[in-house]
Amino acid sequence: MSQKRRILIILVAVAAAILAPRWACAGDLKILIPRRTQPTPVQRLNRDGVEDIHKQHYEKAEASFYKAYLIDPDDPFTLNNLGYVAELQGQLERAQKFYALATQQASDAVIDRSSVRPLEGKGMREAVSSLRDVPMQINRLNVKAMQVLSEGRVLESQILLQQALALNPQDAFTLNNMGAAKEAEGDLDAALKYYTASGNSHSSEPVIVTQDGAWRGKPVNEMATDNARKLRLRMQSAVTAESKAAMLNMRGVSAINHNDWHDASQDFLQAYSLDPNSAFSINNRGYVAEMDGDLETAEFFYEKARRAQDANVPVGLATRRSAEGMKLFEVVNDSRQKVDARIEDESQVRQRQAGPIGLKSRDNQPIAEPAESQTQTPVSPKSLEPGPAPAPSQPPGP
Repeated sequence: MSQKRRILIILVAVAAAILAPRWACAGDLKILIPRRTQPTPVQRLNRDGVEDIHKQHYEKAEASFYKAYLIDPDDPFTLNNLGYVAELQGQLERAQKFYALATQQASDAVIDRSSVRPLEGKGMREAVSSLRDVPMQINRLNVKAMQVLSEGRVLESQILLQQALALNPQDAFTLNNMGAAKEAEGDLDAALKYYTASGNSHSSEPVIVTQDGAWRGKPVNEMATDNARKLRLRMQSAVTAESKAAMLNMRGVSAINHNDWHDASQDFLQAYSLDPNSAFSINNRGYVAEMDGDLETAEFFYEKARRAQDANVPVGLATRRSAEGMKLFEVVNDSRQKVDARIEDESQVRQRQAGPIGLKSRDNQPIAEPAESQTQTPVSPKSLEPGPAPAPSQPPGP
């Protein structure tokens, strides 16, 4: 399943105000009106970059900021803007380094242009200090969450988004991104809930960072509402047994990643009942048996999954990240070898045990052997003495 990752960044791209100093002198009593001086190349490049950001030309803005950096690597506005670009690209460590350098070089210069309008006219130090505010923490958590989600690390992504929601439970961007994370793990009901909550926030803040360029600059609530609409259509179209089984298998894997074995086993069993010919459903049915300690049954299902028609399909979501992207039959072969080894180990342990061998059922429960009959015919030593062989009941034929 391909899922586009969407996230807003409200960062601070700034350019210094360029004002002539105010002064007056006695004599002819002339009144001098301050005029703007010509901007330096660094100031001009930063201003051009900020204007490009307003126009959503992010690549051009990045080029302007790097040109300014080559001219003056100590300019705090340039350092801040390079941190902004790095954060847009999800390079959080690089962004932090640039922000730290900007903080060290911060001056009292006034901000002339900014991607955040309220900062215009305020001092540079104030802008740099705002990078530590709660909204910035939420942005960074969202950027990191979408980065790890794009790498298939769904659970880690959700942990980061939960941290962001703890800072602001009504943040429209975090709610939308949590919907994307839930959809990626197959929990479509939860995904729809988060998309709807984001859409109902009526937030008009524009989307900046997104893999879908068509949404860049548009309100986040409109994007979330569209996500909810598309998800409803997807849920309505999932009417076949095969599609339902696929979603159950995905949801079961996610439940295991959340340490919820009860729900996972129920999802896997239901998926197998809906689509018993799917290699994925068969494999997961074998996994249920293995977790229940029924190794012989697990071995049976793993072998059956290996020979299934769709065993050559690559694995998407798995409880082991190393299995993701592998062909299913390769994963099954590995599981089967491990089960065979466990069966052999248990067999050797039983052989080394002293005492009578106890019978057990397939589900590993001991079987009570029937008690000997108390009405057996008593025997005496004489009756145990050898005697003539009994004659057959019928004479032998010719």
